[in-house]
Amino acid sequence: MATTCKLIAKVVLGSSASSIQFASIPGTYDDLLCLLTGRAAGAVTNRDFNLQFNSSASNRTIRRLRGNGSTASSDTYSSLEVGVVPGASATSNTFGNTEIYVPNYAGSTNKSLSSTSTAENNATSAIVMATAGLWSDTAAITSIDLIPNGSDSFVAGSTAYLYGITKS
Repeated sequence: MATTCKLIAKVVLGSSASSIQFASIPGTYDDLLCLLTGRAAGAVTNRDFNLQFNSSASNRTIRRLRGNGSTASSDTYSSLEVGVVPGASATSNTFGNTEIYVPNYAGSTNKSLSSTSTAENNATSAIVMATAGLWSDTAAITSIDLIPNGSDSFVAGSTAYLYGITKS
C-alpha cells in the first residue's frame, strides 16, 4: 500500500502569537500530521501547550507519559495537552519539536491522536513526552489550534506544518 503525504498549510511566526491555527482543513485525506518547532515567550524553562479541534474545549482527554532524565511520570488530563516547548528561561534560541498524528480526522467517529514532544534545555534538563488523546466528538476536524498554557505565546521563528496523509 502506497502512502502519500501532502503539505496542506504552514505557519512561520514573524512575531509572537498566542496560538497557531490551521483553518479550513479539507476533508479529502485519511489522516493528519502536524509538526511544530516552537518556543514559548514566558519566563519558564518549559511550557506545555494544548490542541483544540474545531475550537472546542470540551469532550477531551489525554494520557501522558513524561520524563526529564531523572524522573518519569504518568498522568491523565481533561484537555488535549499534547506537547511541550522550551520557555524563555531555557537555553537561548533552543526550540522544541512536536509531532501530532490524527487518524480518520474526517470520519464520523470520535477522534484519537498520538503525539511525541521534546523540549531541550542544554544547561540543565530536557523534557520528553508521549501522549495518547481522544476528542469525544463525531464532527469532522476542520480546524486545529495549538495554544500555550498560562496565557503564554509562541515566539517569532516558531513554525508549524500540517500534512494530509492519503493511503492507497
